Amino acid sequence: MRFMFRLPYRRAFVVVVHVLLIAGSNYTAFWLRFDGDLPAWAADAFIRMLPWLVLVRGLTFVPFKLYQGLWRYTGIYDLRNIILAVVSSSALFYLGVRIGYGFFGLAGYPRSVMLIDTCLLILLVGGVRLPRRIYRELGRLDRERRVLIYGAGDAGETIVRDMHNNPSYEYEPIGFIDDDPAKLGKRIHGVKVLGGRDGLARIVAEQEPSIVLLAIPHAAPALVRSLVRDLQSFKVPIKTLPSLRDVLDGDVATGHIRNLSIEDLLERAPVGLDPEPVRDLVAGRRVMVTGAGGSIGSELSRQIAALAPEALVLLDRYENGLYGVGRQLARASGAVMAHEVIADVTDGARVRAVLAEYRPDIIFHAAAHKHVPLMEANPCEAVKNNVLGTRLLSEAAEREGVSRFVLISSDKAVNPSSVMGATKRVAELMMQRHAARADCAFVAVRFGNVLGSSGSVVPLFLEQIAAGGPVTVTHPDVERYFMLIPEAVHLVLHAAAIGQPGALYVLEMGEPIRVLDLARNMIRLSGFVPEADIPITFIGLRPGEKLTEDLTGPDESVEASSVEKILRVRTTGAVDGTCFDARVAELERLAAEGDAKAVIGKLAEIAPALGRAAR
Repeated sequence: MRFMFRLPYRRAFVVVVHVLLIAGSNYTAFWLRFDGDLPAWAADAFIRMLPWLVLVRGLTFVPFKLYQGLWRYTGIYDLRNIILAVVSSSALFYLGVRIGYGFFGLAGYPRSVMLIDTCLLILLVGGVRLPRRIYRELGRLDRERRVLIYGAGDAGETIVRDMHNNPSYEYEPIGFIDDDPAKLGKRIHGVKVLGGRDGLARIVAEQEPSIVLLAIPHAAPALVRSLVRDLQSFKVPIKTLPSLRDVLDGDVATGHIRNLSIEDLLERAPVGLDPEPVRDLVAGRRVMVTGAGGSIGSELSRQIAALAPEALVLLDRYENGLYGVGRQLARASGAVMAHEVIADVTDGARVRAVLAEYRPDIIFHAAAHKHVPLMEANPCEAVKNNVLGTRLLSEAAEREGVSRFVLISSDKAVNPSSVMGATKRVAELMMQRHAARADCAFVAVRFGNVLGSSGSVVPLFLEQIAAGGPVTVTHPDVERYFMLIPEAVHLVLHAAAIGQPGALYVLEMGEPIRVLDLARNMIRLSGFVPEADIPITFIGLRPGEKLTEDLTGPDESVEASSVEKILRVRTTGAVDGTCFDARVAELERLAAEGDAKAVIGKLAEIAPALGRAAR
């Protein structure tokens, strides 16, 4: 049964317990000193001095807070206070006896009794707290989830301490994994360091944990990927801790343990970039984002809103996405004047009217058709949206005096093998063409796939895993560059801030990742074994797809920019302005007529790689 006392009743109970311990310890010290046969003078000394001893010790215990604290959390700090309180009170009592010897009318007071009493009382006061602690510790033995912790550092120590201190948790730490040889065999709060990463598979097989917890808050993605790979044959979920900032703030607890996600496997954008250039670009200016209801456009809108623009124009042709991002900004950034505008960038009159009304200083053009297979089946629509829409918007931007126009491009524009990639390449060339003859700074930023976007394979894989499989991969060797949406947008804003007229920038996307590995990792992170629990099938490359993507073409070279993770693309050739304009005009005419075959042929003239690709 658990007894609970309310203050001041609990405090009174604690004081009474300590008084009884003081008296019992003192009597036991006399009894031991005289082998259980106290002479009359010793018994008289015990009776005369016991009230004074209780008074001295009782008062001395107050500043050392022995009457406070919860006994179930007794630790080294409490033991230190117990020792200091008992030794201090013994010293005060002994001095009082020596000074007031005659006053108390004592025949003697054995110093050996004082020494025995001090040792006994330390044991008793400390020992009386142990049953509550032991009860709490034993209460952890029936916890269902055995946790193997990867990382015996500060975060690992904090999480184990929190597990021990909270009896309501279902987690029981069973061991550490750490690559530091000096920690091997050592214990942290009683939990042993069982080995390093090279022995991870053996340790998991022996210990049979319910969970493997990665307790390295800022673990490199390469380490996370290797951990997932090492555990691929075990049906054990992998979890992790919050960010490094939370650890430094002391805000890490067992309740913060979260599932490892696919985002943890990807390289992250640098966190130390100087925010001032982006703030100087946006603050106090009118900014327009096209495609604002989409995955890239909505994140652009959120990050721009945080930089205090004078006004933010959210333009999209679809009302649902636009309504959603508008509500998000209203809740998060009520001070920002956001205008939600329904408009189609292929409607020239509507585009001109919107720019004339809101007069943006900066335009981020994220509106585009991006699904490769869909655009293969609908090439005319791809041209209308990605080429015609970009031309109409850029011409209106020139007319209305927009100072900066930023095109969101794609790695599929490099050596394009798809209609979508070819239309984005035409849009890039259009930016260079406009930059050569306009005051507006036309800039293009090119990057690869972003996780979580509407065109990402991640939602598809999650849906297939939830259904029990199979997970469909186009080809075992297909590779893609991946980045998280917030990181990609963060770098886009920095590229826009440094952008020179006509400049084409490319984001460093890290190493390309095999889509097959991505699928296997997602299955593993869902608690299943790839191929055994969830099958993987290969369905062949879809129309317009390539095995690998490039971020630069054969006629391009890259050079470092002033911002980490952003490179400037230099093109060796030049755009023939008159010929280019004529070809684009013909391309748009063919698209308007719905001549899909002719549209593909004209795209191949403007973006030759499309003509060389297998179609």
